[in-house]
Amino acid sequence: MIGKLTGTLDNKNPPEVILDCHGVGYEVLVPMSTFYNLPEIGTKISLLTHFVVREDAQILYGFATAPEREAFRQLIKISGVGPRTALSVLSGMSVGELSQAITLQEAGRLIKVPGIGKKTAERLLLELKGKMGPDMGVVATVASDAQVDILQALLALGYSDKEAAAALKALPKDVGVSDGIKLALKSLAK
Repeated sequence: MIGKLTGTLDNKNPPEVILDCHGVGYEVLVPMSTFYNLPEIGTKISLLTHFVVREDAQILYGFATAPEREAFRQLIKISGVGPRTALSVLSGMSVGELSQAITLQEAGRLIKVPGIGKKTAERLLLELKGKMGPDMGVVATVASDAQVDILQALLALGYSDKEAAAALKALPKDVGVSDGIKLALKSLAK
């Protein structure tokens, strides 16, 4: 399996890039989130990869970050979701947005991605629930270290990702950790 490629960016043509690794040009399909962050042609880059071998093709998918690759791998495990659909999902939303949509069970956000219908969105929400934890999503959407601490405290107390995220949303942005935990617990007790 090919897990990572490092070489010179030879060509960019969305969603494909060609990465020249010591004279061998690898065609790599990347989500648009990775594509938009690529440097100029001729620059040395590294991409984490996922290698798919099918009866009729061998395809490399590339990602700028480990969470992107992990989200891709979680998506392709779902029945009816292939690599192209997973790439489309990651092109339409960030890993943090995807994780937050799963945590809050928001099918509407997934339906906005081209190629994802209502049934597929509901299947994604059901099968990915709990597999893309707060470390991939909700924490990425919080504004301060205090909010990260509050979220982790709520999760440690046994509240679900969804409950903790909802309580965190209701808090003032500049609240301290101890006051934030108290206010969150009061709102969750209702």
